[in-house]
Amino acid sequence: MNFDKANAALDSVYAAETPEALAKAYAEWAATYDSETASLGYLLPFLIIAWVARHVPSGEGQLLDAGCGTGLSGPSLKALGYGEIAGLDLSDDMLKIAGSRNAYCELKKAMLGGPLPWPDRHFRAFFSTGVFTIGHAPASGLHELVRITKSGGHAIFTVRDQVFESGGFQAVFDELTQARKWRLVEQSPWFRCYAIGDPEALVKTFVFEVV
Repeated sequence: MNFDKANAALDSVYAAETPEALAKAYAEWAATYDSETASLGYLLPFLIIAWVARHVPSGEGQLLDAGCGTGLSGPSLKALGYGEIAGLDLSDDMLKIAGSRNAYCELKKAMLGGPLPWPDRHFRAFFSTGVFTIGHAPASGLHELVRITKSGGHAIFTVRDQVFESGGFQAVFDELTQARKWRLVEQSPWFRCYAIGDPEALVKTFVFEVV
């Protein structure tokens, strides 16, 4: 069943201990990622669009889908009038599928937590789902994402409950706030990221305005 395969694939990506292992796990999952995460009721790539639409008017500059995976968010945003969307991901296989959706104007391979291939103040906003989670991008990756976001732009992303404290996210939030790099605009309550599977998997969405 897709449900069982999806859980096995999730276990594999969460267990990855290096970026190389994570990229390999996603390469092996790419072809069936969409159908298997759908079987779990994976909400985040679609739900994040509500926060983007709430805070970022369409037509005001390019957005970055940070950790875009197979590009599930892109077509829905394009349908809502967001015509300039770039994507980054660590997996060539996932990026290939994202490119087939004809929703992204630019796709680049990059690892969150390292240098990103764009200049300062390049994007109107970035959004990211399912990336700040177990065995994935570190909280420190937010520094580079804020660097490439315009003043007055927005940072919109989810964080998994299991890594919020252990991953030092609050410390990075405070550091960026105290340095006057961003300010908190909105945070959701903790909510389920899978409507069907794994009821204990919770995330929170954060929205910051970049200063």
